[in-house]
Amino acid sequence: MARNIVTAFITFICFLLQTTVFKALSFGGISPNLPIIITVSYGFMRGKKTGLYVGFFSGLLMDIFFGEVIGLYALLYMYIGFAIGFLHELFFKEDIKLPILLVAAIDFGYNFIFYCLLFLLRGRFRLPYYFLNVMIPELVYTVIITVLLYPLLFLINRKFDQIEKRSAKKFV
Repeated sequence: MARNIVTAFITFICFLLQTTVFKALSFGGISPNLPIIITVSYGFMRGKKTGLYVGFFSGLLMDIFFGEVIGLYALLYMYIGFAIGFLHELFFKEDIKLPILLVAAIDFGYNFIFYCLLFLLRGRFRLPYYFLNVMIPELVYTVIITVLLYPLLFLINRKFDQIEKRSAKKFV
């Protein structure tokens, strides 16, 4: 129960940071994508179910405050968290290289999907401009923040794992 409360709190704090602090620290209107970072991190550390829930609630917050249609961000982030959750059992969570690569790949795919949905379908065929001025800068900024945020999320997750192991030993 405490883990769920802390996860919800972290999701909400990251949303607040995304919409306030990092909007003020944006470079050329580009800010890091914190919901992707926490969705990928929790999906990778905790599995499909947690990744799905964190992705859904992160996306729902984005939909409520910034979306034109309720559910687009929630659905996309939910799929991201669920897909990354398949890697939960396959790799070591301590190694930061894979989560960074995952965040970079997911951020690139996320931006490409949004380019297709929001610009390409409206007849705006300026992919090289969007690629150089939006996708790459956001990807770099998001990866830099991932290097700082993932170890913190990992420590919080490991602390809860230790607490759960201790409480499980009491009942055995």
